[in-house]
Amino acid sequence: PSLGKWVTAKRRSYARLQSGVVSSRMTEDRIERLNKLNFEWKVKLPEKQWIQRYQELVSYVREFGHARVPQNFPRNPSLGNWVNSQRKYYAKFQDGDVSSRM
Repeated sequence: PSLGKWVTAKRRSYARLQSGVVSSRMTEDRIERLNKLNFEWKVKLPEKQWIQRYQELVSYVREFGHARVPQNFPRNPSLGNWVNSQRKYYAKFQDGDVSSRM
């Protein structure tokens, strides 16, 4: 888990730097070093997985009558996390954030 959090933090710092936010955490030297490792700066959820989560959301709406899936939905934690991520991406998109995945 700690490696995953570290990778996420590097991607976030890089995205902020790319959108013009000065970062003391992400330097050109660090970018270069990670690039030498073929570090993937932006990883998108494969389309197949996105469609699967969307279909799970459709089923959820049929059952519960709304799309307000709690982030910690016990029956399907992945769906809750996915919906939460979609909300964040949409908010960024609405704010004009270029790093949004929308």
